[in-house]
Amino acid sequence: MLELEEKIRIPKIIAVSKTFKIDHILPLIQYGHLDFGENKVQEAIEKWTDIKLKNKKIKLHLIGKLQTNKVKFAVKIFDYIHSMDNEKLAKKIAEEQVKQNVKPKIFIQINLGNESQKSGIIKENLLDFYKFSKDLGLNIIGIMCIPPFNEDSTKFFSKMSELQKITNTEELSMGMSSDYLRAVEYKSTYLRIGSNIFGQRS
Repeated sequence: MLELEEKIRIPKIIAVSKTFKIDHILPLIQYGHLDFGENKVQEAIEKWTDIKLKNKKIKLHLIGKLQTNKVKFAVKIFDYIHSMDNEKLAKKIAEEQVKQNVKPKIFIQINLGNESQKSGIIKENLLDFYKFSKDLGLNIIGIMCIPPFNEDSTKFFSKMSELQKITNTEELSMGMSSDYLRAVEYKSTYLRIGSNIFGQRS
């Protein structure tokens, strides 16, 4: 008897629309794409508030660094937050989601390359931070990374697959225009693709 093959999960594509004007994005919305990524809260509010009111199916992903003083605005417009990386931010999100009666889906960002200029917790702190965040009532669905630009992404994607088991979460947010095929090999479930969809930013 043939064994059933492992179910293949097709990753979701987040069309990274940051810096592009809404006129540039509308054709993709009209085509039926639903997941879009922005890295600045204010830009997202200006571009997406009206559109999200008209199309409730659109899901907005915050893929940039989130400052605590922007959390109340971010929680209101973003369905997903990919960049939570410290206790202060976690507490603020937990506080705002209660106030606003919403529950965004959240990824913990990991700084696998230990780059000083990049956000993210170090991998050794992942389990403790995950437990801390869950105890706050946050909906942690997965982990996220942005590998160093000057190194092969493969070893970082491999490590992320290992770290995912620590949290026993379902989602992996990794892979961009330059390395999304390698990310798929390591079972990324959310790909953040910008230039391959919208073209190069000016």
